[in-house]
Amino acid sequence: MMKRNTEQLVDAILESYEQYDTITRLDEDNILNKEILIEVVEKIRQLLFPGFFDPNRVRTEYVKFLVGERMEFIQYHLRKQVAKALGNRDLCEECRRSVIMKQAEDLVYEFISKIPKLREYLSTDIEAAYNGDPAAYSTDEIIFCYPGVFAVTVYRIAHELWLLKVPMIPRIITEYAHSVTGIDIHPGATIGKHFFIDHGTGIVIGETTLIGDNVKIYQGVTLGALSTRKGQQLKGVKRHPTIGDNVTIYSGTTVLGGDTVIGNGATIGGNAFIVSSIAEGMKVSVKNPELQFSEGTSASELVQDEFWDWVI
Repeated sequence: MMKRNTEQLVDAILESYEQYDTITRLDEDNILNKEILIEVVEKIRQLLFPGFFDPNRVRTEYVKFLVGERMEFIQYHLRKQVAKALGNRDLCEECRRSVIMKQAEDLVYEFISKIPKLREYLSTDIEAAYNGDPAAYSTDEIIFCYPGVFAVTVYRIAHELWLLKVPMIPRIITEYAHSVTGIDIHPGATIGKHFFIDHGTGIVIGETTLIGDNVKIYQGVTLGALSTRKGQQLKGVKRHPTIGDNVTIYSGTTVLGGDTVIGNGATIGGNAFIVSSIAEGMKVSVKNPELQFSEGTSASELVQDEFWDWVI
């Protein structure tokens, strides 16, 4: 009896494979290997921050060898993953493997050539974090400990791959950073130098967001779209805001819309909801809610009473 029921369940699952082919991949190589891509990201971080994420001391006389070894690892594994992404049946089912491999090789070489530029941008991000946070005691602490720096590092890697039009991989690696830090930066967003995310948890930065130089944002900030009801019809449309230079956005603020521009030097206070443009140099704040105090009532009793009023 048990065997017959098990066979029926197996048949039902197999039938669903035929019925829902969008979420089925049979008789073909794995599309992508997420674990390998994470390893590649970590090797790239070792190139970007030599001596920080190495198990042993990096000696000057051996650094050229180490760079070459890491480049070889990145080129070999990333080329294979890029080729799989390019050859995905939804994009290029009939493409010749030799052509795909050559294209992947060229793209990976182009990406690695951007490492000096990435280091330039990340150097400004570390500087902005140190100058912008009195709780930071050293730049080493920032590189090792700050989730915002990790998220921005992975974003900057993914963004270069995005600009090269590599499919899927940029999203996979930014979602890796998202899962680790709670910071969601789409690889399509454009972010300038000296970018600092303070604390970071709950930040969302959408695909078509444009962020200038010297921008600082706090936890819980959303730079999003007003509406995505039209779905795929909005692909390629500017849906997310533009943030000018020298802007600070405090925690819990939401800024929405592709036509929304936050002017240079503006400061947006916490918990604001912005759907229209803000002029340069403006300071925007939400009026504080009025606090009520009852004489003779303890703070714990007041909090408890307010909680139950809210629940009821």
